[in-house]
Amino acid sequence: MESFQRPLADPFVTEAELVQGLQSGDPAAFERLVRDYSGRLLAVARRFLTQEQDAQDALQDAFLSAFRSISRFEGNSQLSTWLHRIVVNASLMKLRTRRRKPEKPIDDLLPQFSGNGHRDGHEPAWAVTIDTAVNDREIRELVRTKIAELPESYRTVLLLRDIEQMSTEETAEVLELTPGAVKTRLHRARQALKTLLDPHMQGA
Repeated sequence: MESFQRPLADPFVTEAELVQGLQSGDPAAFERLVRDYSGRLLAVARRFLTQEQDAQDALQDAFLSAFRSISRFEGNSQLSTWLHRIVVNASLMKLRTRRRKPEKPIDDLLPQFSGNGHRDGHEPAWAVTIDTAVNDREIRELVRTKIAELPESYRTVLLLRDIEQMSTEETAEVLELTPGAVKTRLHRARQALKTLLDPHMQGA
């Protein structure tokens, strides 16, 4: 993530100065933090929470948590990285506290294999490459839509590992799973996502 830099006229020219202002309780520093980071952090919360109010609540919870714990921020990572971890945790907490909906079994979305280990039917060939998909806004939106269709326990692992770029160990710690369970869920989530995308990508 990019370094925090502002014009010289700004009272917080560097990230270190902003952190110092936050740790000293400067109201202008807190206002600056909310103004500059709300957009990107809300985008993170929205990836986990489909309801806008839930995402807004998670963002507010994340800022409150950051304000309370800023004195313990030692600068071992960028401020944006630290805030990112906090909003992810706040989003996951929101997921845990809301009423769970019945999940569609992940097996319904996985490729089917015959008794000899071969996949039933042929594996569809996509009409786009990975590079094309990354650069196509409509395809990116399609991928986000299909990720949202995954069962929550698998979608969360996929988001943490492939979208938020957390390590297996970090994901396991956040979700209170073993690293082996994370790897298994991630593999199945990727397979299920590909199954959901196959009908659209063949003619993309």
